[in-house]
Amino acid sequence: QVQLVESGGGSVQAGGSLRLSCAASGFTFRTFAMGWFRQAPGKEREFAAVVNWSGNSTYYADSVKGRFAISRDNAKNTVYLQMNSLKPEDTAVYYCAAAPTVATIGLQSEYSYWGQGTQVTVSS
Repeated sequence: QVQLVESGGGSVQAGGSLRLSCAASGFTFRTFAMGWFRQAPGKEREFAAVVNWSGNSTYYADSVKGRFAISRDNAKNTVYLQMNSLKPEDTAVYYCAAAPTVATIGLQSEYSYWGQGTQVTVSS
């Protein structure tokens, strides 16, 4: 069955860094675009970053641009999110998701598979 398992979340002080990983199985990972989304307490889930199937095209939400970097390793069926210069407003549950194709950046309905999420907490 399809599985997306996130790891690497935790608690960090403002200005710190974390690297999230998402291990995929049960589908042809190398043919899917992979995205990271996040949901802060009391807010709707929002788009953070996406990488295309080959890894040579990425796109970021304005709120994380210049601080976060998404990458993938198709040999390991894993997508990463390097998060630097973290801010308290980055506190959220972070989800990875897989889309067979992305026509509209950030459109959640295009994503077929979702992970369970990993908590990131940034203290001031």
